[in-house]
Formats: sequence, structure tokens, C-alpha cells
Amino acid sequence: MKIYISCDIEGLAGIATFEMEKEDPQLFRELYHQQLGWVIEGIHKSKINDLIEEITISDSHSRGLNLSYARLAAMDERIALVSGFPRTDYMMSGLTPQHDLVIFFGYHAGIGKLYGNMDHGYSASVAYDLKINDLYMNETTINAAYASELGVPVGLVIGESGLQTQLHEEAMMPWVPFVATKASLGRYAIKNYPVKKVKKEMIQMTAAVLNGDFTRLPQYQVKLPATVRLQCVTTAQADRIDMLPNIQRLDGRAVMFSGTSMKEVMNAIVGIVGLGGTSY
Repeated sequence: MKIYISCDIEGLAGIATFEMEKEDPQLFRELYHQQLGWVIEGIHKSKINDLIEEITISDSHSRGLNLSYARLAAMDERIALVSGFPRTDYMMSGLTPQHDLVIFFGYHAGIGKLYGNMDHGYSASVAYDLKINDLYMNETTINAAYASELGVPVGLVIGESGLQTQLHEEAMMPWVPFVATKASLGRYAIKNYPVKKVKKEMIQMTAAVLNGDFTRLPQYQVKLPATVRLQCVTTAQADRIDMLPNIQRLDGRAVMFSGTSMKEVMNAIVGIVGLGGTSY
């Protein structure tokens, strides 16, 4: 049995703004390892712990150089760490049909979510709006659709309350178990829940998901071939993207393209927002 954990940071407790990563990188990394450790503890407490051969962890924030291989190995010697960027499949690199379950850790609300903390979609500086087949999408649903393409269910999402509202109340993925790490009060404002509460819920929910029949969870599906509509923050970004082949320019800031698989769609989005560059 193999478990896959895709890790971001904006949905972690204790982090309110993007600047915190640069202003106090030591604290940022400590929060990242500490909370990921609670998920690993939940795995250890599950009934199937002894059946798990590998725990694949994808360091999926920014350049993917945030997690320490040595510190993770001290938590569990079964951990395989995916690091670095650019890389194919980005937040889902290393996921295979041989994995049994996906966990999204530290995830955040999508673009434009009211009071969503650090809301964005793959690039906070490039993507202003993102739709697939005219349906609003966020990183969670896109990555979940890719996992479904490989036949692997998403069994748990851990993140901020704005994402929980999107998935549950707005019915984007109402079936998925969720642990809220903080209450989002705005793009750069949060109320952190007590550490005791967050730690307990992460450990208990991780163990509960693994103890249940997660193979019966619904899987998020996207109709293929899929059409992606991406609105950039500036016209200059759209100008750069417009130079690529198979791109249709819709207006000053919006482009459109298509893909025949979720792997193709997901990688195209990540590659295009990367090539879009800065906001000027």
C-alpha cells in the first residue's frame, strides 16, 4: 500500500501572508514540518499502518525546496520526498496508479474566494481567473481530477476555512473529509485555531480516513477533452502567453487552450502561468 501527500503552505495554521516565508523562513519551515508530522502521526495510529510500504510526499509550494529529507526520514523511514521545480506534474509529481490514497495538505481557497486566505490558483501573480469547461476551478479540484485520471481517490483535505467553504458549502467536493487549520478573515488575515485543536483533528481525521473504506469515495471528474480559460492579471502576461502555439487570445487579459487529458491540462496550466512571468 502507498499513500501520496501533496503539500502546500498557504493552508497551514500560523501562516497569514506570503511575506512570512521570507521574513521568518525558520518559523515557516518549522510550522511546515510540525504540522506534516501530525499527519504522519495519524498514519501511525491507523489500523493499516503496517501495510503501508511508502509515503510519497510532494513538496509543492513555490520551488519545492521547503521540506528536509532528513527531518522527514526521522518521522518515518518509509517517506519518499519529491522536491524541486520545474518538474512535470508539479503538485502531483510522483503519483502513480499504484498509490491507494491521496491527501492534500496545507491547501488554500481558489482565486477570488471571498475572505479566502492567500487565495490563488498556481500563481498568485499571474492567474486572475481560471475555468475549465466554463466551470470555476481551484488547485484542489484540478489536482483531484488528475488523481482520478490515475484512479486514485482523494481521501482528505487539510487547509484553511475558505477552501472548506468552497468544497463543502459550494459543493465543489462535498464528500471529501476536511480539517480546517484556521478561520480565514481576508486575503491576509486569519484567526488561528488553538494548536491543541488543530493537532488533535489532523491526527484523528488522518487515522479515521485510513481506517475507513476510502476506496468508495467519489472521484472528481472533468469532461475531456477540456477547454481552459485563463484570465491573467495584466495584458503583458497575456501577450507573452499568446506567443505560444495552440493558444487562443480572447481579449486583453484572457487566453484559452485545450487538452485531451487532465495530465495535459494540469501541466499546461502550470507551464503557462510560469511563462506568463511577473505582473508588470
